Amino acid sequence: MIPARYAASRFPAKLMKDLMGKPVILRTYEAAVKTQLFDAVYVVTDSTLIFDTISNAGGRAIMSFKEHDCGSDRIAEAVEDMDVDIIVNVQGDEPFIDRESLAGVLDVFQGDVKKEIDLASLMVRIRDKDEIHNPNTVKVIVDHYNFALYFSRSPIPYHRAEEVDPPYFKHKGIYAFRKRALMDFQKLPMLPLEATEKIEAIRYLEYGKKIKMVETTISGIEIDTPEDLKRAQKEWK
Repeated sequence: MIPARYAASRFPAKLMKDLMGKPVILRTYEAAVKTQLFDAVYVVTDSTLIFDTISNAGGRAIMSFKEHDCGSDRIAEAVEDMDVDIIVNVQGDEPFIDRESLAGVLDVFQGDVKKEIDLASLMVRIRDKDEIHNPNTVKVIVDHYNFALYFSRSPIPYHRAEEVDPPYFKHKGIYAFRKRALMDFQKLPMLPLEATEKIEAIRYLEYGKKIKMVETTISGIEIDTPEDLKRAQKEWK
């Protein structure tokens, strides 16, 4: 499922911006299909323009009938009546998604015999100091077993002890959910931590859901700003 909201506060209409001859959202949809990991791939949108763009290209699109604050809510509406076990949320602004990373997220559930894991997601090591301090980059810290402890736009952990060199990880906005966790999410009210950070993954943690993080070395390019789009166009060439 690829949630696709037309209005983006930082970069309005970014999903319909041209990326080497095709809109960003269509590039992302085609990349997801190309992995051949899924029974079906859908774009879930509030925009008739995005809906028509995907449909006219031969893809699958679903219109949202309700107003939603985040992608999880939008996907929950779309899959409520579907007979599915695992749903993967791929962000519409990630046209460089790769099969290896997505397969790693799905593998989490293959080994979860007792079905104790609610979600799986991706993280990538940050080595650039500016990115560590960039509030547009969501950071994640994990426990010894790679379960998420917290997500933040601030640098976490705080580097107080100079003799320690802690790793910093960027949260990549790709999730795999058990359906029950996703349906629970839409019924649960937003709590103060999520409201403060504006990071939907925090809601799962605030209500005790278990998120298994998978490290990947493939960072790709998320298109959040016009500068990101320029980088993506250069990379695509």
